[in-house]
Amino acid sequence: MADRGLPRRADAPRTGPGVWRTLGPVELSVTPHPLLQLRVFVTEFPAPLGTLPRSAYADLLRPGAKGPVAGSDEVRTAVRDLLRHGGYKPTGRGKPASEYLVRAASEGKLTPINAAVDVGNVVSLHTGLPISVVDVGRLRAPVRVCIPPAGSRYVFNSAGQEIDLTGLVCLTDAEGPCANAVKDSQRTKTSDETTTTLTLVWGATAAGDLVDEAVGWAWELLGRVGATVDSVDLAEGAAP
Repeated sequence: MADRGLPRRADAPRTGPGVWRTLGPVELSVTPHPLLQLRVFVTEFPAPLGTLPRSAYADLLRPGAKGPVAGSDEVRTAVRDLLRHGGYKPTGRGKPASEYLVRAASEGKLTPINAAVDVGNVVSLHTGLPISVVDVGRLRAPVRVCIPPAGSRYVFNSAGQEIDLTGLVCLTDAEGPCANAVKDSQRTKTSDETTTTLTLVWGATAAGDLVDEAVGWAWELLGRVGATVDSVDLAEGAAP
């Protein structure tokens, strides 16, 4: 799976070489998946997330907020089909994170967290595409995207709750799975000290151009806080 390149707009943040080098080469291995249109980028913030304004994107998290891109029922179905492909059941508490955001926003419960997570939440909310945001400093190379072995699990919140990852395409590192389109792991989540993040847009092939439009908008939003963005090459890898 070769990287098709990320879209750029006039007011998107500049890109900066080398922010991914804390993990090694600018490359992420992806096991072939017929329904996955994955986009990945690294963001370097000008200061730790805890020191950046927490209200930069609050307007776009409010009920009824409008953005330049929007999803549809067809996108919702395509995302669920993507997650079902490996045998996972995206229903109930295991539904795509993007669907959770829609409900939280409609109830006025979607509040700012930090600039990195908020951009992911805003774009996911408006497009219907699940988005993962992880702290690069908490990842351990090698890093790849694949369906982990049956029975794999990880803790996804501070209360110690776990998600069964059987059949679910995930981001994994040397310590195991750490992010997916449903719930990201507690181990690699951002904190107030985070300065560099890895963002994965879990696009479905059936979503077409919406995936690249979502990435372009995310880059624009990151420019509000002076972030630097670097695209990540996607290399085809063998199944684990």
